Amino acid sequence: MDLTVIAYVIYLLVSIGLTVWVARTLGRAGRIFLGDVLHGNEKLADAVNHLLVVGFYLVNLGFVALYLSRSSTIDTARGIFEALSTKLGVVLLVLGVMHLANVFVLNKIRRRGVLDREQVPPLGPQEWIAPSAGA
Repeated sequence: MDLTVIAYVIYLLVSIGLTVWVARTLGRAGRIFLGDVLHGNEKLADAVNHLLVVGFYLVNLGFVALYLSRSSTIDTARGIFEALSTKLGVVLLVLGVMHLANVFVLNKIRRRGVLDREQVPPLGPQEWIAPSAGA
């Protein structure tokens, strides 16, 4: 078997495995986070979380597929390691950037929810008091 094909197979297995692992981790932690952001609305939190995980899979697996091709052939075992280190390094960087983007967006949503909660007084007005003559 050609060494380039072996490098492709290893790249795909590791990249897809990493993408699945990161997506599952984000899905588990994201669900709890979204439950807080969405004020305990579990159905909405699950739906938003599922959409985020699907989008994460689509972007990352699409990138993995596009980044698969190689212009030159690999002739040595050293070439396999060099090609894999470059390709997997880029995939890991993309996964990290996607993770940070997800956290940034979720944190922005959470901040907005916290600000909305702080603007609503804990109790409604109880009665109206007329201003005094000197005020």
